[in-house]
Amino acid sequence: MLQKTTTAVALALVMMTGTSRAGQAGAASQCDPKAKQATLNFTLKDVNGKPVKLADFKGKILVLNFWATWCIPCRAEIPALVELQAKYAGNGLQVIGVSIDDPAEKMKPFVGQYKINYPVLQALGNDGILDTYGPMVVVPQTVIIQRDGKLCTKHVGPVTREAFEQEIKGLL
Repeated sequence: MLQKTTTAVALALVMMTGTSRAGQAGAASQCDPKAKQATLNFTLKDVNGKPVKLADFKGKILVLNFWATWCIPCRAEIPALVELQAKYAGNGLQVIGVSIDDPAEKMKPFVGQYKINYPVLQALGNDGILDTYGPMVVVPQTVIIQRDGKLCTKHVGPVTREAFEQEIKGLL
């Protein structure tokens, strides 16, 4: 309960400031040319318990979306991510959902309900990825990684479909 309350308070602060981004980007040219390489040496389990290596997605534009089933803004973002995955997968986009605290048995029906068409992985028990891309004080958090594996943008809080699409198009 404390985590949900903390998340709600932090989200309210983010929304009051009028920004949901920790970094600014919209196209590859706007990504920091000195950006560091993303850490992709994590293996997480999907909703079926199958191990998935993030490093296997190198060469694609990655949208790592950290979320939770109880998070209302996270739920609101999912339809846009589903739509963008369907629209740009053929151009090298890969959305990956990373649940910060839900077990597979809770995530699996959620994935079906929301018709999620991208891999959904569990970070439960793997604090390394949360520490690397966090801190996860607020969800959703989304990290966009360029094809060359460098970090481009980090969003803290919800993002509109239009903002995501503008960034993705700039990286295609």
